Amino acid sequence: MTATVPADLDAWLAAQHARTMDELFAFLRIPSVSARSEHRADCRAAAQWLADRLTHAGFTAALHDTPGHPVVLGEWRGAGPDAPTLLVYGHYDVQPAEPLELWTSPAFEPEVRDGRIYARGSVDDKGQLYLHVKALEAHLAVRGTLPVNVIVLAEGEEEVGSEHLEAFLETHKERLRCDGVVISDSTMFAPGIPSILSSLRGMAYLQIDVQGASTDLHSGMYGGAVVNPAMALARILATMHDDHGRVAIEGFYDAVQAWPDAVRAQMRTLPFDEEHFRAETGAPALGGEAGYSVLEQLWTRPTCEVNGLLSGYTGEGAKTVLPAVAMAKVSFRLVPDQDPKVIERLVAAHVARVCPTGVTATVTALHGGRPWRSELGGPLHDAGVVALEAAFGRAPVITGEGGSIPVVGDFERVLGAPVLLMGFGLPGENAHAPDEWISEENFRQGARAAATLLDAYAAAQR
Repeated sequence: MTATVPADLDAWLAAQHARTMDELFAFLRIPSVSARSEHRADCRAAAQWLADRLTHAGFTAALHDTPGHPVVLGEWRGAGPDAPTLLVYGHYDVQPAEPLELWTSPAFEPEVRDGRIYARGSVDDKGQLYLHVKALEAHLAVRGTLPVNVIVLAEGEEEVGSEHLEAFLETHKERLRCDGVVISDSTMFAPGIPSILSSLRGMAYLQIDVQGASTDLHSGMYGGAVVNPAMALARILATMHDDHGRVAIEGFYDAVQAWPDAVRAQMRTLPFDEEHFRAETGAPALGGEAGYSVLEQLWTRPTCEVNGLLSGYTGEGAKTVLPAVAMAKVSFRLVPDQDPKVIERLVAAHVARVCPTGVTATVTALHGGRPWRSELGGPLHDAGVVALEAAFGRAPVITGEGGSIPVVGDFERVLGAPVLLMGFGLPGENAHAPDEWISEENFRQGARAAATLLDAYAAAQR
């Protein structure tokens, strides 16, 4: 028998939808851009707004200052010390809105068009965070209680790397101790297909600097006798893949863990059109590591990508210069159990080995994060399946994500709790681009799923 959304909660959410939209729009109007110092007060205003809404819903909520933007912490512990505790995580900060001229409507003036709520932060992550707040309010408004204890933790630095969140978790780990963490900051596989995100790739982001002569030189007077750093860098980068798209750095794949055959088989059943994917990119053809489907390449395989190159003269017209330096930004997406620190060392050793004579090469680590993969099973995962099926009328699919959400690993490591990634965005939602949007219908269904999750999780723990 298919699970259903509890009728009392469903009725309240439906009756309150207009008010909920007004509240969400007020949240979205606050330009809480964490990357810009001129928006520091706006970030605090967004944090306070959220804390006030949690208080209105029946939580004890307060702001906790960090060296950056404040953390919002809401708590409801009325289920008692023997009841399980869920922690709901999200972030109230948003990406910069530029380029402003590419928005159809102003980034911080929410507008509904064709069933989509357009605004910066609508899907990433204010909308997805706020649907959980409304689900919690539904329980407390209708029943006067929650079936489990709940902590709501919202940070204001996710878009700038969550620099202070790990320290906050470590400092408050006893207070934040929980049995599971729920995060809605991801997408469904497709419209009408609810999804549980089971894996995230990690990251090792490096800069390679190649130094030749002490200054730029005349290419006619010195070219052919002095090694060109730009050419040397090109040669170094060319050694990083073999002819089959496989990363050719010694030891790179040593820690890669095989995916379960059942999960790979399910990937092949998903309604994914590789040609449509190619057409969306505008690329003449797809590439990547041979022997794997596009979804496997995106979700289960590590990568090496050049993200930027800089050397010599790049202005208008000609300038016959032999550059003194060349630089590349290179990112490595990682899969379990690759360690970014190990990858950094392997890349540095590889670059030193292949660097041409006549130049020096330096590798600098800029950013790193571990990959993550969930265990498919247990009370939290099973409750997520029930909740999504109840809201959407079909069982969820298991998906992966090519990008990274470093805080997921921090929650598991520091709090020792499993994480459920249950997102309600959709492909093409422009999360970091102009005209960001979230489906209004998905917001509705997400709130229904989040409300059902609490009952399903409490039942799974009995």
